[in-house]
Amino acid sequence: MRRTAGLLVLLPMLVLAACSSGSHVKSGPSAAPSSSAPAVPTPVASASPMPTVGGSFGSKATITIPPGQPSGQYVVTAVSEGDGATVNKGDWVTVNYTAKDWTSGKDLSSSYDAGAKPQLYQAGSGQLVPAFDQSVLGRKVGSRLLVVAPPSAGFGSTGSQQLGVGKDDTVVFVLDLVQAVPQDSVVPGTDAALQANQPQVKENGKAAPTITIPANTPAPTDLQTNVLIKGDGKTVQSGQSVVLQYTGVLWSNGQQFDSSWNHGGAQVLQIGTGSVIAGWDKGLVGQPVGSRVQLVIPPALGYGATAQNGIPANSTLVFVIDILEAV
Repeated sequence: MRRTAGLLVLLPMLVLAACSSGSHVKSGPSAAPSSSAPAVPTPVASASPMPTVGGSFGSKATITIPPGQPSGQYVVTAVSEGDGATVNKGDWVTVNYTAKDWTSGKDLSSSYDAGAKPQLYQAGSGQLVPAFDQSVLGRKVGSRLLVVAPPSAGFGSTGSQQLGVGKDDTVVFVLDLVQAVPQDSVVPGTDAALQANQPQVKENGKAAPTITIPANTPAPTDLQTNVLIKGDGKTVQSGQSVVLQYTGVLWSNGQQFDSSWNHGGAQVLQIGTGSVIAGWDKGLVGQPVGSRVQLVIPPALGYGATAQNGIPANSTLVFVIDILEAV
């Protein structure tokens, strides 16, 4: 049974995802240190010896390991500084990465590899290894970071069989910080006017919008997609992880049954794969990032004849959705 949008599970993170203690993560190899793991050390800007990095932001890095053993320190330093927004805890960040195992000398999987994707995750949430989770905090979008992760900031004393990281290995990452979306983000712009027989939307700044159902108007029987603000970003494709801000109400009485604002702000959901109700898959695939979309979803494309988490059976649903990023 598909669940209401606000209660849907988060996507499994890519190669570095943790099986966190929360049920919101579907799956993925354990990466975050367990409660018995050593405390994460405070990062330093440099140590001796240090790897060197070739290549530029936006392309796969060349990592050269120096002679000698790693210092054991957790190092985070900027190879090049960006001039974008500063990443804060809770922001949804998009990071491209290159990685190498210092201990074995092996190149590890990279988001620049054929068929791979950037990593999308919530900074400082503890869902990834500290080398990803914490190293981006306070950094600017557009920066390329060199991260030397001893086991306490990487994969601990167990390593990662999936990635080929051995027990107690030190791993070197080069992170390209592509984007950061704060949890209170909304799509900028002015909403397009709607016909009188459509639900009307009142923007409330960084809070859930007010959605008013037209009086004495029967619910539509087909999916209706109204673009309130047309974005100019990349197009949402099936299978992508999408950062969304949304609010949903019932056509029958205008009652709000769900909103991302009630879950801490912007959420990440997978679109086009059946992970969400069919009305979302049909209405959001093909929309550009930066758009605000109103979806009026008939029961057949929602939850049908089954009541679900405050949604009565055979309900027509109305959503206003801001599309903030897609990876």
